[in-house]
Amino acid sequence: MVALPQLDSDATPFSAARIDDDVFDAMRKKNLARWPTGQEIDLDEASAYHRALPRHKQLGWVMRQADAEGRCLTQPRGGFGTLELQKELMICLDKEGQADIVPTTTDSYTRNEQWENAGRGIEESKKAGRSMLNGYPMVNYGPKTTRQLIEAIDKPAIVLSGTSMPKLTCEVGFAAGYSGYLGSGLAYTTSYTKELSIEQGIRNYQYLDRLAARYAELGVDLHRRQPGFLTGTNIPPSIAILTCIVDALLAAAQGVRNYGLELGQTLHLVQDAAAIRMARELTQEYLVKLGYTDMFTPVTSLHWMGAWPYDDAQCEALVAYGGTLAAIGGAVSVTTKSSHEAFGIPTPQANAAGLRSTRMAIYLARHIRLDEMPEFKVECEMIAKEVRPVMDKILEMGDGDVAIGTIRACEAGVMDIPWSPNNFMKSRVMPARDIDGYLRFYDCGLMPMDKDVMDYHHEKLRKRAERDHVAFDHELAVASVYEMSESLETLIPFLWAAE
Repeated sequence: MVALPQLDSDATPFSAARIDDDVFDAMRKKNLARWPTGQEIDLDEASAYHRALPRHKQLGWVMRQADAEGRCLTQPRGGFGTLELQKELMICLDKEGQADIVPTTTDSYTRNEQWENAGRGIEESKKAGRSMLNGYPMVNYGPKTTRQLIEAIDKPAIVLSGTSMPKLTCEVGFAAGYSGYLGSGLAYTTSYTKELSIEQGIRNYQYLDRLAARYAELGVDLHRRQPGFLTGTNIPPSIAILTCIVDALLAAAQGVRNYGLELGQTLHLVQDAAAIRMARELTQEYLVKLGYTDMFTPVTSLHWMGAWPYDDAQCEALVAYGGTLAAIGGAVSVTTKSSHEAFGIPTPQANAAGLRSTRMAIYLARHIRLDEMPEFKVECEMIAKEVRPVMDKILEMGDGDVAIGTIRACEAGVMDIPWSPNNFMKSRVMPARDIDGYLRFYDCGLMPMDKDVMDYHHEKLRKRAERDHVAFDHELAVASVYEMSESLETLIPFLWAAE
């Protein structure tokens, strides 16, 4: 990962406070001057374009409507290296995949602000007749050209930038007509970067959130979304929810009022349903505590984010089960994968097939809820017991300022992420699956977990170790990471063959 200089002056005190208008205007001027396509952006023209879009192509409205009607929307990932290939993909996802939300994933060069390299990738893709980039180089194409993608589909579009450095990409994306943007300062910085400080990652997303709020002031209800974790490892619901709360509070301070929360699936039906319920409830609890009473926080469930099997049939089962989990949990949307997940970027057709499988699973499970199940209630209570002490400590450490508290909490290990690549995280916390398949804490590191909570987790994990005849140690956590990628012969052996 290449460390890049940051454009804005860090002379402004770091805090959660809203960026002043004159400071933000100066930041925007410097930002837009960094690449020629930035000069195409006119905020008044862009906001007028958004307001002229039909409501069904405005993601802010679509998310609110789906939530009001109890629907679970489908959205894949996807990005290719030229405008033409990206357009074909988006049309395929819209029409063949019947996606409710159409994505554009940016390429790695764009994510790292290496736009000259992205430009070479465009040319190489054109020469090869196939994508030589792992996403769409949005900044290189700019808002005027990229707007062709918005006009080619009949659904709302969202930018999936996968970066801790979103400033120019978000300007181009919003100006092009994308009405959603995925990413946040804490989640993406701790998922994707090694050297970038969490403070700088938060600052970068404060810019994005202030821009989204500026559009709101011009009558455009953009949908901002927190991205969950993309580390490819197991993340206990409470850690994911803590990150949702922090990032939501940071966005709210900049003026955002339409902010989605993402949770990677644990693949345990009860735990995922409880996580979806408690993500929204606990985020709202802390938003209200800090005075934000009007923020819309729908939850998106992510198909399994860990290692996938190579067998198509196993992958198809994970895809369908992911739709089932999202529907039963009451998620407002689900982000889908395909049977090509273990091999790399899926073809448009495989991506569309994953969407259709998920939609059918949602249909089959649409009326099922677990609200009265005792296990569901217990898991909701456990998640709350894990989240509140940590979140309260974060706010205490920042004297009420969530930005300052987050930095101090990460430095102290009070807030921690399993297997994070970021140098500014302790990464001492270690989750593992218990005897019933729930994700539990084998080691909570320095996070302030109550003794009764950890006793509960250890009891469940020891029972699993006894059942499986393995040691009660860190290997429980390691084995849980790769479990779903194992062959069926390993996961469910025919035990009597050796007799």
